[in-house]
Formats: sequence, structure tokens, C-alpha cells
Amino acid sequence: MTDMHIRTALPEDDAALARLDRALWSTLHAVQPRPEPPYEPFFNDRFGPHDHLVAELAGRLVGYVKLGYPTPLLTNAHVRQIQGLAVAEDVRGRGIGRRLIRAAVDEARRQGAVRITLRVLGHNAPARKLYEAEGFVIEGVLLGEFLLDGVFVDDVLMGRPL
Repeated sequence: MTDMHIRTALPEDDAALARLDRALWSTLHAVQPRPEPPYEPFFNDRFGPHDHLVAELAGRLVGYVKLGYPTPLLTNAHVRQIQGLAVAEDVRGRGIGRRLIRAAVDEARRQGAVRITLRVLGHNAPARKLYEAEGFVIEGVLLGEFLLDGVFVDDVLMGRPL
């Protein structure tokens, strides 16, 4: 896909990313309630544009990955964590999610990390399959960690060295 590129998010991407995030909301991956107006900005004090890589296809933002620290502790500052991944439904299956994950891995390395982790809901089989294909392995499972739509859902911890 030659007309797709990945870049660091810009402050002016806020509205487009917020719309994408709301359009993709699902209990398949979200543990927060469905967003309702008035909508919060996409970027906030904790995660700004510099914490996001975005996929742009023909001038349209079609996905993002959020990369952060798993905790504020200096003792695990060598670890980065994927804390969000989204790809617009109409462009899924084109390798955009895979390219975003690879870009996050490269960025984590560039930042000096030696390990990258993530958390994924146990019932999100497509995401788990993608992460596994990119070298992530299950490192732990928090059984029944979330109650979503009346069903207890596992929180799966995955990681890989860089």
C-alpha cells in the first residue's frame, strides 16, 4: 500500500482521531462506556500527539497506535506499552494494523526501550492473532477482570523483547 504512510500525530489530528475512536467503539476492545456528548478531546494531559503514531491513507487518518510507559516508575522505564490500536473498518485487512504495530516497535527501540508490552481483552481474537504474528506472547491472564455487557472478560497481558 504505497499511498499509506505512518507519522507522529499532530495537534490538529485531534478531531479526526476522536471521530475514528468513537466510530470504532466496541466492547470487543473497550472497557470504558461508549462516549457520549459532550465528547472529550482525543489528546489530553496524559497522552498527547507525541504519544501516537497515525496511519494516513490518501490524506485521511485511518488508524493509530498509542505508545506509552506502563507505569511512572523509573524501575521499568526500559519498557514501553501499546495502550491503544485502532484501524478504520473500511480499510481493515490491508496490513495497516500490522504496520502500526511495527512502527510502535521501532519507535520503542528508538526511545531506548528493550521490551514492549500490551493488554488485550481475551475475547478479541483478531487482535490477539495479529499481536502473536508480530512476536508477542501471552505473559499472563487476569481472569474475569472486566464485566462487559454482562459477561466476565479476561485481560490478557502480552509482551516481547525488542
